[in-house]
Amino acid sequence: MELTRVAFSVLLCLIITIGRLEAQLQVGFYASTCPQVENIVREEVRKAVFSNVGLAAGLVRLHFHDCFVRGCDGSVLIDSTPGNTAEKDSPINNPSLRGFEVIDSAKSRLESTCPGVVSCADIVAFAARDSVALTGGMSYRVEAGRRDGTVSLASDTFSNLPGPTFDLDQLTQSFANKGLSQDEMVTLSGAHTIGRSHCTSFSSRLYSFNTTLDLDPTLDSAYATQLEQICPDNSNDTSLVVPMEPSTPNLLDARYYANILANRGLFTSDQTLMSNASTAQQVRQNAFNGLLWKLKFAAAMVKMGQNEVLTGSSGEIRLNCSVVN
Repeated sequence: MELTRVAFSVLLCLIITIGRLEAQLQVGFYASTCPQVENIVREEVRKAVFSNVGLAAGLVRLHFHDCFVRGCDGSVLIDSTPGNTAEKDSPINNPSLRGFEVIDSAKSRLESTCPGVVSCADIVAFAARDSVALTGGMSYRVEAGRRDGTVSLASDTFSNLPGPTFDLDQLTQSFANKGLSQDEMVTLSGAHTIGRSHCTSFSSRLYSFNTTLDLDPTLDSAYATQLEQICPDNSNDTSLVVPMEPSTPNLLDARYYANILANRGLFTSDQTLMSNASTAQQVRQNAFNGLLWKLKFAAAMVKMGQNEVLTGSSGEIRLNCSVVN
């Protein structure tokens, strides 16, 4: 009964949040101008994920990295030019970001069906939602009406994207800068339950931590040994990757939080969630109540998708997601 009440409250908050946003974004925004849009995006995402399940995590991360830099405006999709290094080529995003070709495939079909109507930013939001659903998460309604930005700077990524070495205060501030609470930060961190990481993102916890043994004392030693077998010391080989959650790496479930309780969070930014009584309690709650976490995750994704959106006559509808009109 308690779970039912909590779940209902989370869903009610999600409905209220969407209702407040209708002046800018709207569920069913393309109902009259391109009614096939969500089916087309879903088909492209499904085809890609069935071919390579890892692309689901890539598409979720693509939405996150888009929304945290200049808002959810599709700027992460823009190619670099001789005079400008774009977001996608920042060392934070390249080579780790994936899924650009899925967005391009969906955009190509949509331009054939509804020319000049659907923004790249909305396609990214739809694709992230579909990826969540395909990997076992809770589906949610995506409000649309975002327009595409025309500026993409690699330099913006350094001051806006939270890094794997962030501590709790840094994480909390980074998410607060985007209008997201500490609870939503803990909730969205659970996206690390799917996908993979390059060794270079966490190797400092294995080999150069400030202890006599080099190993980060908050990292389980048996898990560290497994990681060391894949990630040798002083290696800059970007082809070396590990699953961020090794038990069920392709399922969006609450195993991520169980791992943190066992000191098996892969990144410093994962394990640091246990450094504060409040966030540690959230970790425990999520670990033992996966359904509640999935509901909260859906609500947090909706809220993140509202960040600094361009609507109305702002921005543009790019005809090619990688190039400004």
